[in-house]
Amino acid sequence: MKVDGGISSDLARAGESARETEAAGYSGIWTAETAHDPFFPLLLAAEHTEDIELGTSIAVAFARNPMITANIGWDLQNFSGGRFILGLGSQIKPHITKRFSMPWSHPAARMREFVLAMRAIWDSWQNGTKLDFRGDFYTHSLMTPFFNPGPSGYGPPKVFLAGVGELMTEAAGEVCDGFICHGFTTERYLREVTLPALERGRAKVGKSMEGFELVGPSFVVTGRDEADLAKNARDTRQQIAFYGSTPAYKAVLDLHGWGGLQDELNTMSKQGKWVEMAEVIDEEVLNTFAVVGEPEQLAPELARRYGDVIHRISFYAPYKTDPERWRKVLADLKSA
Repeated sequence: MKVDGGISSDLARAGESARETEAAGYSGIWTAETAHDPFFPLLLAAEHTEDIELGTSIAVAFARNPMITANIGWDLQNFSGGRFILGLGSQIKPHITKRFSMPWSHPAARMREFVLAMRAIWDSWQNGTKLDFRGDFYTHSLMTPFFNPGPSGYGPPKVFLAGVGELMTEAAGEVCDGFICHGFTTERYLREVTLPALERGRAKVGKSMEGFELVGPSFVVTGRDEADLAKNARDTRQQIAFYGSTPAYKAVLDLHGWGGLQDELNTMSKQGKWVEMAEVIDEEVLNTFAVVGEPEQLAPELARRYGDVIHRISFYAPYKTDPERWRKVLADLKSA
């Protein structure tokens, strides 16, 4: 199992941070699109590392268009020597329409077309194919030599897609190289909903799951002592509650018979009770979404839950207060 880490979003620190992550033994570096651009740190990471893979988890697809994203992915793939993974996500409607001021409709179908449009653009650059992509959401039919970067010695980057719902997951299986399980995913949801949806998507294009990568769920609660563990548990409850309040993720709770929890959390979020929401996440819910225990207990439990289905894993809040113990966790996971 590959184990991935993160780097600083501070561009002044990104290169050094990437070197540290590679030296610590991680297999890949992921950045997120939250308060900062997800691509700039990876450009610096590519410059300051040798072998570690570099990916976005995630970049918001619908904040961009296929041509812009194709350009960024092509340049990072070439500059990194073929180490780049373009991880995309849809975000939710309020963010796309109100934060990014971009259109929103039929997100799974739009995402499927977004990826296919990018692949058509890359094909035109790599193989000289005439660009003539015409879809329901995107049309790309102009590519003159002046705007063509030319073929890459590394080929196009891998494309991973993040999702929760079945339609988006099925689209990932159909048009992508990998799938990023949302942190708000349980073992049961992964096995009963996610995997079958991916398999349906693969079957549509006559492919099996062989060679398709899954990035696994990533909530862990650990610490150097009881006080540290308790604090990290509170923080994780807060994160689970935040995701649980989102209607788009209700299906995960419904599968476990906890649909009413989503309604309660959503109401509290609208009242601004963000801190109080964590108190609604009881021990059963916490232990279902997260692996809880001392560092030495993490790798065996993660391997038991996911070892036969996921290929790589990363963590929301990696345990770093005791580097030697965490290094052992990484080594155990990489051998799982």
